[in-house]
Amino acid sequence: MSYVAPANNGTTASGALNYATEYSRALSQMFPYVLNFGALYSTPNNNRYRWINAKTIEIPSISTTGRVPGNRDTIAFAQRNYENAWEPKTLSNERKWSTLVHPKDIDQTNMVSTIANITQVFNEEHKFPEMDAYLVSKLYSDWIKLDDPVAGGKRTADTTALTKSTVLGVFDALMLKMDNERVPANGRILYVTHEVNSLLKSAQIDANNTLTRQISVESGPNAVDRRVNRLDQVQIVPVPSTLMKTLYNFSQDWAVAPSADQINMFLVHPLAVITPVSYTFSRLDQPSAMSEGKYVYYEESFEDAFILNKKAGAIQYNITKGGSSS
Repeated sequence: MSYVAPANNGTTASGALNYATEYSRALSQMFPYVLNFGALYSTPNNNRYRWINAKTIEIPSISTTGRVPGNRDTIAFAQRNYENAWEPKTLSNERKWSTLVHPKDIDQTNMVSTIANITQVFNEEHKFPEMDAYLVSKLYSDWIKLDDPVAGGKRTADTTALTKSTVLGVFDALMLKMDNERVPANGRILYVTHEVNSLLKSAQIDANNTLTRQISVESGPNAVDRRVNRLDQVQIVPVPSTLMKTLYNFSQDWAVAPSADQINMFLVHPLAVITPVSYTFSRLDQPSAMSEGKYVYYEESFEDAFILNKKAGAIQYNITKGGSSS
């Protein structure tokens, strides 16, 4: 996460550290751990590609021809057998938030802590869930617009109803699609709703055999850990169902759109996405005549989430039409 420092390098006229500077640094450290899709927000791709202006990033790609039969008796004419192309991604998600804080509402000697409490609630209850909702819905919206070179046509999500008898078969089918598109096996992540995570705990291999699971009793003879953290070396991350929808309204805060479908399983390799941040700003200003004696906090960011088109096969979905969770 980048940060544009204020002109005074984050200090007030009295030399006290401006809270906004520390706040921005703290956010950079928190993102991978407090966001449900933290692994996608910290994808290595974010440091890999070039900006061509303040809102556009370009993804390079190279294509080549294949080999042809050799001939020992003649010399073929040399020619260029590769093409270089650029895939532009233009950011459009610009968000802001601000608040006033009257000095009488707080103990002025504890100003930083009070602002920290306000922004903590804002982050945990509004900003971070919004970022999760934006990412999952934006990636889905872009994904269904891309071509499927294996099945033909545009990419479509699996809509099999998930039960303890079908959930593993659907998982295997999504994995097979990735295998056929030559997606690396190492590093895949399966995001699931908590309902689907419960199904995985009681999943059946067939009508009579339950899934074999390693039971850990290291924490004590009476404690049994039934969590399913990995499946075929794929990391499983449970996500609240409200943050696994195909469509949201972001006019203020975030809200599930009435026409949204439920994403039950979201299988992804982090190298298939890019989550660039072009600009961030956060600042706490002292009371002034313009603010009628109040502290003013303001933050703004310009960010987005994209799929690398040539790696779209590293994203697969199972959804329920109409929005009800499995």
